[in-house]
Amino acid sequence: MPNLEVLMNHPTIDEGTLYSLLGATHGDPFAVLGPHRLPGKGWVVRVLRPDAQSVVVETTGGCYEAARVHQDGYFEALLPDFPETERPRYQLRFTGWDGGAWVMHDPYAFPPLLGELDRHLLSEGQHWQLYEKLGAHLEEVDGVCGCYFAVWAPNAQRVSVVGDWNRWDGRTHPMRKHPSCGVWEIFIPGVREGAHYKFELKGANGHLFLKSDPFAFYGQHGLQTASIVFNLHRYRWSDEEWMETRRRTEWHRRPVSIYEVHLGSWARVPEEGNRPLSYLELADRLLDYVCDMGYTHIELMPVAEHPFDGSWGYQVTGYYAPTSRYGNPDEFRHFVDRCHQRGIGVILDWVPGHFPKDAHGLAEFDGTDLYEHADPRQGEHADWGTLIFNYGRNEVRNFLIANALFWFEQYHIDGLRVDAVASMLYLDYSRKPGEWIPNAFGGRENLEAIAFLKQLNEVCYGRHPGIMTIAEESTAWPGVSRPTYLGGLGFGFKWNMGWMHDSLVYMSRDPVHRRYHQGDITFSLLYAFQEHFVLVLSHDEVVHGKGSLLQKMPGDVWQKFANLRMFYAWMYGHPGKKLLFQGGEFGQWGEWNYAQSIDWHLLDEPLHAGLRRLVQHLNWVYKNEPALWSLDDTYEGFEWIDFHDAENSVFSFFRKGTDGSIIVFVANATPVVREGYRVGVPREGYYREIINTDAEVYGGSNVGNFGGQRSEPVWWQGRSQSLVLRLPPLAVVAFKHEPDALEPE
Repeated sequence: MPNLEVLMNHPTIDEGTLYSLLGATHGDPFAVLGPHRLPGKGWVVRVLRPDAQSVVVETTGGCYEAARVHQDGYFEALLPDFPETERPRYQLRFTGWDGGAWVMHDPYAFPPLLGELDRHLLSEGQHWQLYEKLGAHLEEVDGVCGCYFAVWAPNAQRVSVVGDWNRWDGRTHPMRKHPSCGVWEIFIPGVREGAHYKFELKGANGHLFLKSDPFAFYGQHGLQTASIVFNLHRYRWSDEEWMETRRRTEWHRRPVSIYEVHLGSWARVPEEGNRPLSYLELADRLLDYVCDMGYTHIELMPVAEHPFDGSWGYQVTGYYAPTSRYGNPDEFRHFVDRCHQRGIGVILDWVPGHFPKDAHGLAEFDGTDLYEHADPRQGEHADWGTLIFNYGRNEVRNFLIANALFWFEQYHIDGLRVDAVASMLYLDYSRKPGEWIPNAFGGRENLEAIAFLKQLNEVCYGRHPGIMTIAEESTAWPGVSRPTYLGGLGFGFKWNMGWMHDSLVYMSRDPVHRRYHQGDITFSLLYAFQEHFVLVLSHDEVVHGKGSLLQKMPGDVWQKFANLRMFYAWMYGHPGKKLLFQGGEFGQWGEWNYAQSIDWHLLDEPLHAGLRRLVQHLNWVYKNEPALWSLDDTYEGFEWIDFHDAENSVFSFFRKGTDGSIIVFVANATPVVREGYRVGVPREGYYREIINTDAEVYGGSNVGNFGGQRSEPVWWQGRSQSLVLRLPPLAVVAFKHEPDALEPE
């Protein structure tokens, strides 16, 4: 507690005000510090710098030594009078206790920078460029360079910016509050890019704590959690052609094959302590691989800053900062830029459903439940140990929607895969009776979250045509990917979790039992066209003791690979966009481990290399055959040939394109070669074999149909034309209809 009896001069403020400044409890420091007119006496400049031994006020008219009014670093300097319309322009020269000197402009001599419209839009919850106003921004104000800081903390008694330029002392730079919107701001001259900072808050309960900036563009990770000042206006993009083409693209009518990647474990450098690749290294190595494999998009598990590696990025503390684990924000931009230049779209996993309780993050940000609900029945995920956003609050919705727009606008991201949508839609998600609060109508639907998701999609698609939003939603909620004007949630796509579950259950069964479970394969076609689906074999299926995809397959080693090859071809033939997690393309044996590279050495073994070649070929066929994507979301693009042959575990269908093309798929889910198997086909002509997962080049036994078959005028399965095929074991064969083609000699 300061001793007011050691004052060296009579201050121009009362003892209570001085006490509150020295104790860092004053709620309006701009009303006291900086230049203030004293009627009849000129101007007084008040300075609080505990790290200074002396202060001199330098003006164009002369220098004025400030009196050290209090030993804890409070100074006052009297200046001559200026015209009524002018404020004194000056700099402060400090001498520190170590003898060092520095000069800077006074932060308390600058007017407010947050405009009335900004304050109104934030309170209304519709400030879509909010990230341009809150956070840390390098600015030039009245010819002075520095950094402008702003943070939303309406219930805090006091907020200060602390950093490496002021020795992390919360008394030095307390901020100005705008009571109408709860934003605190200050412009600090001389703070440059690379400065480390946090906000020191005195909460409503009087407790003092440090918080990272919710709008920080760059930050530390792990145990070090400071935010870092970064200039986002420097990078020059080179993806104009991609962005213009994307704006006109309707992804429902285009091929989308996604490679899901965790940047920290895709590949590592064992010679350098097993470190992960940087954004710059990934821009070469990962892109070379993705392009060679024929994917159209990559989906990155969350890159937003997060403290704990084991959360895989799904517990975010820095929503506006790509993680510094792999480089700085401009280096991540370079990665995205290079993806676009090479024709690869970039999708980010985005986590608006929950956030962690880490002390430096959003939890109880201003000493109250600001971003979350106060009642744990509404505001906590007990299973995950995280908190739920309060979607009923305008500023919270604004924070999240502006964040989605931020990734589209500042990083040219092509899509957001929205995590854990089911947990957002249902108030009783993973809760027992009595552990949740019904909505206003007594139901279990989270009406505020539903309104948020609809608004999110309306704003994102309205401002950025050609992007995609993808919902990870595991229930039967209707209309997830239907427009909001038709009563839907407005997403572009929905993960098909049902297909993933049923297909994996079927494929994990011993072939001798599959005859009793044919419905596991056919059921997905009952609802395949009710949504715009993405078929997923994601990271979720190869963690937590579930085993790898290859391990799930039954049989000996050869049969496991044959089953997996068959499964992948079935996936590419089934309506819906495609997603496969890293390592699945070559049949990794072990579960995914975020702390190590995937097992690239397996590609030295023929079966693994063959599986990779198959996925590469499937991508090539998929992208080049409109029948596999141009009518992806309608019954017009798919037709069963026969799904009744459960006794032989054989099913067949064909896909149709807007160009009139037809591709026939036949799957044999047993290890028995089916000789002379007749299949009805829709048209007369030659059917060229374009996929055979049993080909020797993929590691199969090379049973096939000699490149194709011409149809016969034999009525079969309700069709006037049919093929007589040789079905390889545990395999899928696909035939493209070529009416004018000649049979190979």
